[in-house]
Amino acid sequence: MYTYKTKGVCSREIKFEIEDNKVTKLMFVGGCDGNLTGLSRLVEGLDVNDAINKLKGIDCGGRGTSCPDQLSKALESYIEASS
Repeated sequence: MYTYKTKGVCSREIKFEIEDNKVTKLMFVGGCDGNLTGLSRLVEGLDVNDAINKLKGIDCGGRGTSCPDQLSKALESYIEASS
């Protein structure tokens, strides 16, 4: 399981696995449980690159990032680490 430490959001970290270039077993630690559980269910099964494209740049309350944006960064970090 890959773990990413978030920055600038309520959640503290994101954990996930990638199988056949698809996001699986996605969970957020901390943050808004209902919203992040919903986000996890929507993203699980998506192609990694599709998920990045859909989530990158989403802002929360003028923070310059959000939990979805942090997930896109986590997925990009995973791609870089596995190259």
